[in-house]
Amino acid sequence: MAERSTRTVLVALASNAVVAVAKIIAGVASGSSAMLSEGAHSVADTTNEVFLLTALWRSSRPADRSHPFGYGMERFFWSLLAAVGIFVSGAAFSIYEGVKGLVGQPAELGNPILSYAVLGFAFITEGISLITAVRQLRGEARSTGRPTMEHVRRSPDPTVKTVFSEDSAALVGLAMAATGLGLRQATGAPQWDAAAALAIGLLLAFVAIRLGHGTKELLIGAAADPELREQVWQELAGAAEVDAVVEVLTMQLAPEEVLVAARLDLVDGIDSDGLEALSTRLDEELQERHPEITQVFLDATRASAHERGRSRRITQR
Repeated sequence: MAERSTRTVLVALASNAVVAVAKIIAGVASGSSAMLSEGAHSVADTTNEVFLLTALWRSSRPADRSHPFGYGMERFFWSLLAAVGIFVSGAAFSIYEGVKGLVGQPAELGNPILSYAVLGFAFITEGISLITAVRQLRGEARSTGRPTMEHVRRSPDPTVKTVFSEDSAALVGLAMAATGLGLRQATGAPQWDAAAALAIGLLLAFVAIRLGHGTKELLIGAAADPELREQVWQELAGAAEVDAVVEVLTMQLAPEEVLVAARLDLVDGIDSDGLEALSTRLDEELQERHPEITQVFLDATRASAHERGRSRRITQR
């Protein structure tokens, strides 16, 4: 998955870098607030792809003494910076351009032909980048048996989700910029161009906040998918030596790594050798059935009557 994510991010980086230069040139030449906002949008996206590549590179380092669970959460940290970058570099500048155009003296509109040509070129390149991200997401969704959009919502991989969100917002932003520019040219009212810039800024702010919230949850130790937790509970409860599952805790260590900690009430009569053998067997079985589980911690404990009843109800569901 990491190799596919790297390829997707590289395609987005090349696309955004070329488009950013073209949009800025067209924005300066035409004096369009919407085009300048789109230029800032692409600059923000280009910077963010660098953050995402850094995330992929640094998160792939193996575990060591100082980070015994590995560096997978670096992917969450750099992806959070990418979300902040969308907000600061893209949204803030676009909102500023929009407000300035609405309340200040707008720049004279130059020849818009270059702007339309750049918007068309950007639509093609951004579309190619979006198709690359969608293909990866569809492949991942098929492997999990989920619809694509549900997989986008539930996937713990922020890199591809960020590219998908950026490119989707980019296509909507291009449509806004073209509409604002066209209405300004048709009516002679510069407010349309400024309004388009403001709308682009608000769109970017929405995307940044959504991405930032999801990545923040992963960064502070979000649980794994509830479906995985339910499966682990059922599998542990199905072991003959387990009388009741008291608790199952999970944490997403990286997009492809999950920690599982479980408290189990075992049947009477298990000695220390039997406990070691059981722990080893359950560990191996969980990791074999769920390759994303890389860390398993099992704690033998005595369940209360309430906990026994709760375990039976969950197991019977």
